[in-house]
Order: sequence, then structure tokens, then C-alpha cells
Amino acid sequence: MSDRSSSDSRAPVEAAGETPGRPRPRHPLADPHILVGALLPALLFSLGVGAMLPVIASFAVERGASLATAGAIAAMLPVGQILADMPAGSLTARIGDRRAMLLAGLLGALGFLGAALSPGPLPLAAAVLLVGGANAVFHLARHAHLTAVTPPQHRARVLSTLGGMNRIGQFLGPFLGAAVLLVGELPLVFVVAAVTALAASATVAMTREDPRTVDDDGAAGVGAAQSGRAGRAQSAEASRAPRMLEVLRDHRRLLMTLGVPVLLVGSVRGARQQVLPLWGEHLGLDPATISLLFGLAAGVDMLLFYPAGKIMDRMGRLWIGVPSMTLLGLAMALVPLTSGESQLAAAAVLMGLGNGLGSGIMMTIASDVAPERGRPQFLGAWRLLQDVGVASGPLIVSAGAALGSLAAGIWTAAAMGPAGAAALRRWLPRWSIHATRATRRRVEQSAP
Repeated sequence: MSDRSSSDSRAPVEAAGETPGRPRPRHPLADPHILVGALLPALLFSLGVGAMLPVIASFAVERGASLATAGAIAAMLPVGQILADMPAGSLTARIGDRRAMLLAGLLGALGFLGAALSPGPLPLAAAVLLVGGANAVFHLARHAHLTAVTPPQHRARVLSTLGGMNRIGQFLGPFLGAAVLLVGELPLVFVVAAVTALAASATVAMTREDPRTVDDDGAAGVGAAQSGRAGRAQSAEASRAPRMLEVLRDHRRLLMTLGVPVLLVGSVRGARQQVLPLWGEHLGLDPATISLLFGLAAGVDMLLFYPAGKIMDRMGRLWIGVPSMTLLGLAMALVPLTSGESQLAAAAVLMGLGNGLGSGIMMTIASDVAPERGRPQFLGAWRLLQDVGVASGPLIVSAGAALGSLAAGIWTAAAMGPAGAAALRRWLPRWSIHATRATRRRVEQSAP
């Protein structure tokens, strides 16, 4: 089965926003399976990660690490995500998205507790690595779940809201950690993060299994609790789930073309997190001011996720993907031109607008082009490309600084934004009927 046929075989159905054999759904954000079963757990899990992020380096130093080692320990979080992305796809395909979310929440809690109890740098690094891996599994499982249960006409709104939940959690998390530190020591922050991870699993467990996932052959094992003939049929379907290498082979052309903007978008987004602190330090701003600027950008980032999703659903994905990445790149390119905190604050606001406008865009596109068979494995490969891009962004900025020009590093990373927008414009209409209204009309007109 070729890449194109795997996507286009569903095109007429998706263009009309219907799924054969299923009743017309209410608005997905009013559906408890989505709201309580996926979005609320996402908020809780990201809240714990957000609380942990600002204190990892300080806690590592407290446990005897040097500053360089503390930085390496903090990097174990994205490293864990990258290492777990593709195994997460295979795991989700084997046990089902709901069970994978439950397991990821438990593993995340174990990682947070391990960090709190770690006696030295090495155990702390291992614990943070485990949290990164759990985060990858949790992210992929809820993405696969929402892809399976959300009708195409509401898909972008749901997945942009999922992106918004992640942003809100990581914005509020540092404030939660700061509040904890008012009454306790650093290890207590990790304990509270463990509680949020357990709460995420408990929320998933309390939500009844969504019947719409029972016939999803990309999430084998979801119906494993069923008995009799239906349960045996589901087990038989699970045994026919494709292997990761098979999915990669069948969809290699899609991943090698549409994967280019995935890498570029990930790169500019990863660099964005380093640009403000580094340039603020270059200007001689105090840490409190830099933190306020970072928080300002994060706050603006949270405001646009639902409007962006609504535009994507009505107008097509390119109406958000192209302007958001272009704006983010241009805003980042303005940073080296600033000479004071007010100018840097304006650039921070523009960066927040650009990134917030693109909330959920890559998840939405992944769901649009993911095959029915082997969906979790495909999403795992997609997530790997995205995380590799995110990891490369800070390296580009750091390389410029190491070569003597922080501004050159920032401008190089900023160029990834417009380049990602151009790559999306080039490749997305080839693979997704939801690229624009025009691509949808062509499919509807060609449908029998």
C-alpha cells in the first residue's frame, strides 16, 4: 500500500466530515471521553513537567553536580523523549492508547519520585530520562486516541486545544513549583509533580473506555477487556498490527517529504526557548527581568489555540501553518536587533503570537495523514522527527555563540521558520486533503 493511497482512500469521507457506521457526533470538546479522558490528563501531566523544569539544574547542583553536569541532566528530558518516541508507537499499538496513557502516568510518577529520592547526579539523570520517556508515551497515546475519536471537521480544534493544555500546564507549572518551595525543599517539587502524574492516570482510569476506539486497528488491545467473540476478534486484529519497520517502509515517501517541514518547525520552536534568555543575558538584563519576558511570551502563547484550531478546521491547515511559522521566524530575527528590555519585550510578544497561532498544527497534520493501519507507529515516527528538530534548534543558536556571534546563531535558527512555512506550502497539499478549501473541493468533486 502506497503513501498516497493510504491517505486518499479516506479523502471523500473526511472531506464531508463523516465517518461511515458512526453517528454524527456532538462537539468533541463537550464529549467527556475527550475532555476528561484526554485533555484534562494532558493538563495535569504537563503541570508536573512544568514544575520540574526550572528546578532540575538547581537540584542537580544540590546533589553534587557541576554546572555543566547539571545542564546535561536537564537535557535528559528531551533525550528521553527522543529515545522513546518510536518505541512509544509500538507500545501503543500493542496495548492500546488508553492503557498506554495509564502506564505512562505511572512511569512518570515513578520518575518524579526517583528524582526526589536520588542521592546523587547519576540516579537523578536516570530519573529525568524516565520522565522524558513517559512524557513521550503519554503524548503519543493521547494523540493517537484523539485522532481515532475526533471527527475530521473538528480535528484541528481538538488538537490545538490539546496543544493549549500542554502550554497552560507548562506555564502554570513553574508557579506551582515556586509555591511549593515557599513551604518545603526542592525534593517536594518532584513529589508534587508525581502527584500530578498519578492524577493524570487516575483521570484516564475514571473515564469509561470510548466505544469509538474498539474498531480502530491502529490501537490494538483497546478492546481487550471485552469478552466472547468481540474480544477474540479484537485480539486477532491486534496480532495483525504492522511492525514499525513495515509502517516506515510503506510511508517512507510521505515521511521523507512532509517530514522536512516537521524538522524545520521543530527546530525554530526549539530555538525559541533559548533565544530570549541568551539575548537577555547578552544585554545584561537581570534574571528576574529575563524570567518576566519569558513568562510574557509564554502567556501570549496560550491565548490563540482555539481560534487557530477553528481557522484550520474551516479554512485549511495552511491558513495557520504558513503565517504562524513565518511570524515566529521573523519575530526571532528581530531579537538581535533589540538593545533594551522594552524592545526585547515587543519581540517576545511577537514570538508568543507566532508560536501560539500554530498551536496543534503539527499534531493536526499528523492526524490528517496518518494511516488507519499502523497509526500509532506512524505517529511515533512523526514525533521522532519533531523532537529531533526541537533538539537541534538550541544547538544551532549555541553553535553561533560558540563561533563568536550569538546574533548569527539566532538568525540561522530564525530562518527555519519561513523555510518551514515554504516546505509546508510545497508538500502539504500533496498529502492532505485538508491543506486548504481548494484541496477539499477537488476531493469532493472527484468523489462518486
